[in-house]
Amino acid sequence: MRTEGDVWDIVSSVGLTALGVATFRALEAAAPDPLIRDEYAPLFVAASGHPHFTELLADPSRLDGIPLVPGFMGFRTKFFDDFFSSAAAAGVRQAVIVAAGLDARAHRLDWPAGTTVFEIDQPKVLEFKEKVLTEHGARPKADRRTVAVDLREDWPAALRAAGFAPGAPTAWSAEGLLPYLPGAAQDRLFQHIDELSASGSRLAVESFVAGVDVTRFASIESKYFDRYNPFGDVDPAELFYDDERADPAQWLADHGWSVRRFSPSELAASYGRSVEDLPDDLDDLWRQPRLLIAER
Repeated sequence: MRTEGDVWDIVSSVGLTALGVATFRALEAAAPDPLIRDEYAPLFVAASGHPHFTELLADPSRLDGIPLVPGFMGFRTKFFDDFFSSAAAAGVRQAVIVAAGLDARAHRLDWPAGTTVFEIDQPKVLEFKEKVLTEHGARPKADRRTVAVDLREDWPAALRAAGFAPGAPTAWSAEGLLPYLPGAAQDRLFQHIDELSASGSRLAVESFVAGVDVTRFASIESKYFDRYNPFGDVDPAELFYDDERADPAQWLADHGWSVRRFSPSELAASYGRSVEDLPDDLDDLWRQPRLLIAER
């Protein structure tokens, strides 16, 4: 359970969910005709030594019969990959990955010369990530700058101290983050992004409806993860906050951003992927527009 000011490393609490996501990315990248390329995800999983995720990576058949896992992570990762690539093609040379976790986009994506990529996350998460990348001689394809700070604290000051230029257009991402923030911290997050975003900035978000999605996720866990929990001993729903917060799409629209929303089912179709017939409860969730891109 969450507590005020709690912290974590990569094998505890919220950090363990990031390790799970890295595992699902590794599985997608190793699949035939993968949507993404990620040679770093399996390195992070192996270095963690976590028995559940290392075993899952070695034997993906454990997920047989569990709908949408890890497929959704492939769709989600490609969505954010494409977002950054599109922003770079439009001339944006500053990117901020909020709650970067174990994704290695600064290394994975082909960034144009002169691009700076800032990664914000908990100190212990970034420390682990840096250690693994260094041990394997990984070289970023952009000017990568890590910002070790808790998002419940004054992260804009830490970002500026790392060299962030508020006057330059920025591509921001908040992927798999919002339910792990208290409502007030989420609202401050968007306020700070709005204040730091020059004209031409863009933002990609995985959006959640407060309360509803937490309840649904818990229901899905009990129904579909009864045989095998893809996340092992951790229950992501117990790490979520379901307190009151603004709807991101509406908040951004009210503050002058142009917003487009996408459902996972729309992404699957655009990527030329078919999804097996889903039970009604999952199909409804699959068709909800929970991913958005906003432009200023």
